[in-house]
Amino acid sequence: MRKALVIGIDYYAKGGCLSGCVNDAHRVSAMLESHSDGSPNFDVRLITASSERDQLAFRGLKDLVVELFKSDDEIALLYFAGHGHVEATGGYICGSDSRQGDEGLALSEIMTLAGQSKAKNRIVILDSCHSGAAGEDPLITGVSEVTTGTTILTASRANEGAAEVEGGGIFTDLLVDALGGAAANLVGEITPGSVYAHIDQSLGSWAQRPVFKTNVSGFVSLRKVRPPIDPEILRSLPLLFPDYGYHLQLDPSFEPELPSQGLNPTADPDNTRIFADLQKLNRVNLLVPNSQPHMYHAAVNSDSVRLTALGEHYRRLAIKKRI
Repeated sequence: MRKALVIGIDYYAKGGCLSGCVNDAHRVSAMLESHSDGSPNFDVRLITASSERDQLAFRGLKDLVVELFKSDDEIALLYFAGHGHVEATGGYICGSDSRQGDEGLALSEIMTLAGQSKAKNRIVILDSCHSGAAGEDPLITGVSEVTTGTTILTASRANEGAAEVEGGGIFTDLLVDALGGAAANLVGEITPGSVYAHIDQSLGSWAQRPVFKTNVSGFVSLRKVRPPIDPEILRSLPLLFPDYGYHLQLDPSFEPELPSQGLNPTADPDNTRIFADLQKLNRVNLLVPNSQPHMYHAAVNSDSVRLTALGEHYRRLAIKKRI
């Protein structure tokens, strides 16, 4: 089982209310519930607080987090959007009834619950001010402790706020984009590392900075989307390129059409099928012509093609049957 607790709090009885956290929680929940093909992904529990009627107090917030990390599932994932607070003793996320920041749920307690969980992978994603304090040792500046199997992804550093723009958090906007496919690899898998890379590249040096902390031996897939290239083509790489640095020789028989003649009379059906796959590999930067500017010119001018460094990486994965 893959379990996710998704919480968004807009309503705060004593502090300033927010406007985008509930919406953010709904968007994240929708992404996590299923893969892009509609097949089930996480079993999501969505909790939101948009008014006094459905407010989520500290006690309820803590009980939900405790219940999440009691699991022995493959993944236990926590997403929180709402107010955050930090002081000398550490950071907090705030329930609807928090009168002061330190009346919230301590990040140290969340990390203790995650660290003691029997779930194989624990993932904590926080879109709240000062959320980068998660995992920090309040007694030793610059030191974080993350237990094995735990990953933390936060909207900002411990000394920074987390901005909302046009009804949503900047961080969660990028998180949803990443889960939607912007952070997918060539087999369509989205991992915590690729999500962070997408968010990190999208935020400038002067904006809030996301924080990523992890202690894992391998990334898990958070979501799968349709890959940009058929995996069967990737699996064929060792057949097309049997050795590292191999140059595959082309000739005009690979190109089905010629500008001045229409259908190429010398085209070979087997070669044109191979060339169609080579063009797809070229579009995702796995393959390039050796000296010609375009794949068409490589064929008609009898050039060769070779794998890029990324292409060699996927060739090795295919050899090891990891695709």
